[in-house]
Amino acid sequence: MTTALHLTEDHDLTLTDAPASSGGRHAVCRLEDLEPFWGEAALVAGVQIALIRVPGDRVFAVSQWDPFAKAHVMARGIVGTKGGRPTLASPIHKQVYDLQSGQCLSEDGLGLRAYGVDVDAEGMVHVIL
Repeated sequence: MTTALHLTEDHDLTLTDAPASSGGRHAVCRLEDLEPFWGEAALVAGVQIALIRVPGDRVFAVSQWDPFAKAHVMARGIVGTKGGRPTLASPIHKQVYDLQSGQCLSEDGLGLRAYGVDVDAEGMVHVIL
């Protein structure tokens, strides 16, 4: 499930230590719409996000904006792990980000905004902005 995206001026260029918590809870898609180890881009309340599903039906949401490449491309990144934590590498320059915190593990000072995600009993994925 990929939605139409358009550029905005709201880019996250610095590391955020915790997921954003304001802006409400938004239903985005069904868990079954997300393939494990593959990112999908979504526009949620005007915010471009990358949804990443990993084994155990865990879903992460981070900013679609790649702060190093300065492009909305993170949903096309490479999903992996480092030290047992799920990661996402930029598809352009390969900086590696922790999916849980958004912290860049390969470049100091970079980070993705990480958003809260929950999957309800009916399998609907919700993102908390």
